[in-house]
This record gives sequence, C-alpha cells and structure tokens, in this order.
Amino acid sequence: MDKVTRLASEKGVVIFSKSSCCLCYAVNILFQELGVHPVVYEIDQDPEGREIEKALMRLGSNTPVPAVFIGGKFVGSTNEVMSLHLSGNLIPLLKPYQP
Repeated sequence: MDKVTRLASEKGVVIFSKSSCCLCYAVNILFQELGVHPVVYEIDQDPEGREIEKALMRLGSNTPVPAVFIGGKFVGSTNEVMSLHLSGNLIPLLKPYQP
C-alpha cells in the first residue's frame, strides 16, 4: 500500500494499468485528448504487481485497473472517470495538470 500511495502522489495524474487492458488504454487516451499526460504504471510489468493489485483493490475499486489518481487522491476506475467526464466534473479536476 505504501508503494501505491507514494507512486500516486509523485505526479498530478497517475493511472495504474495493465498492458493488455483495453479500458486502461481508453482512459489513458481520454486524458491525453483532454491535454493531460498521465504517468502510467503497468502493474503487469512490475515485479511487485500482485501486491500493487491487492492494494488497489483495498482502496474500494471493484476492478484493480485502471486505477486513476488525480492530485494524489484515488478517483476510481473506468466507470467513475467516465461519469465524472460526462457530468462535466472531470475537466475541473484536471485543470491544474493541463499545460
């Protein structure tokens, strides 16, 4: 859990992902289209990936990836990010991280 917290707070927008996950890819593309370039940690390529996945599940997400953090705070997975976007509440959260 400490590693997740540390990595999530190092940059403004962080996505924990798996390289084979199409929803992770879609969330990453959404952020890029909104002008934000998130740091993406591919947990399937990390030797501690299983522990990271367990820590992400303990945060309350129904799926371990994608796990999106904005400003060091856990936002959620695909459903939460898309709901924020559709309601118009995602862009204000991302404003400090857009160039």
